[in-house]
Amino acid sequence: MGHFDRTKIAEALRKVVAKERVKTEEPLSEHTSFRCGGKAACFVRIAEKDELFAVMQILREKDVPFFVLGRGTNVLADDAGFDGVIVQIAEGFDRIAQENDTLRAQAGASMVMLSVRARDAGLSGLEFACGIPGTVGGAIVMNAGAYGGEVKGVVKEVTLLFPDGSIRTLSGEEMAFGYRTSLLKTTPAIVLEAVFSLQKKDTKEIADTMEDLLLKRREKQPLEYPSAGSTFKRPEGHFAGALIEEAGLRGFSVGDAQVSEKHCGFVINRGQATSKDIKTLIETIQDEVEKKSGIRLEREVIYL
Repeated sequence: MGHFDRTKIAEALRKVVAKERVKTEEPLSEHTSFRCGGKAACFVRIAEKDELFAVMQILREKDVPFFVLGRGTNVLADDAGFDGVIVQIAEGFDRIAQENDTLRAQAGASMVMLSVRARDAGLSGLEFACGIPGTVGGAIVMNAGAYGGEVKGVVKEVTLLFPDGSIRTLSGEEMAFGYRTSLLKTTPAIVLEAVFSLQKKDTKEIADTMEDLLLKRREKQPLEYPSAGSTFKRPEGHFAGALIEEAGLRGFSVGDAQVSEKHCGFVINRGQATSKDIKTLIETIQDEVEKKSGIRLEREVIYL
């Protein structure tokens, strides 16, 4: 594996990031919610903006492949691992600050924590995010949403690091948010922070709404198994789960990868599923649903 010298790259990274936060041969199963996948040649955890700039400069200068990871809640890592550097922006790069009716959050902040901070400050608009397990950065990239709310509706501006090293702040409109997509699906910039524009509301009302949504989530979703949430995007005018059920696939499995019996829109890992099992199952679902309904389901999960 590898056309770059991981030992040399790790050494270079350890000059700009605390040594214990740079690892080689790091199992990706420990950093993705599917709990499977091989090892990353090199893995670095970011705690400060300056570290991120320095790391990205090294990777670009040495032309090393990299992937920016948050909490890995929407990522399926290959069994062969990743022959490059995983740059993780999560714990450490996760400050949240209130400014009047807005919250400014770093890319590594969890969406759940952000929704809790909003609730405690009596600010409404992020209730939908109370069950989204990913980071602010990941949520911005894919315009994450749930229960009728989405990131697009509350983001005022996003500060990005571009490949040339420049930093620019774009408005919510300039982010070109669409259904589970944004400008960042086509532009290789990295989210540094985002400002969320919210409305004052009674804290108890906000808390009640969140309680309600969390209850719905627990009742309907297979939270007891590793998964990446909804596996597919919702096709226009349909629900992925219903189409999968109509194709007779409830409970269908490949190895330990299974279509959840609780909610057909979820592919779960029942224990020892490999990335290949999950991928094969996803492709089988796409083929079978297309045969039955003529609709080709589109993956929401990112393959690494």
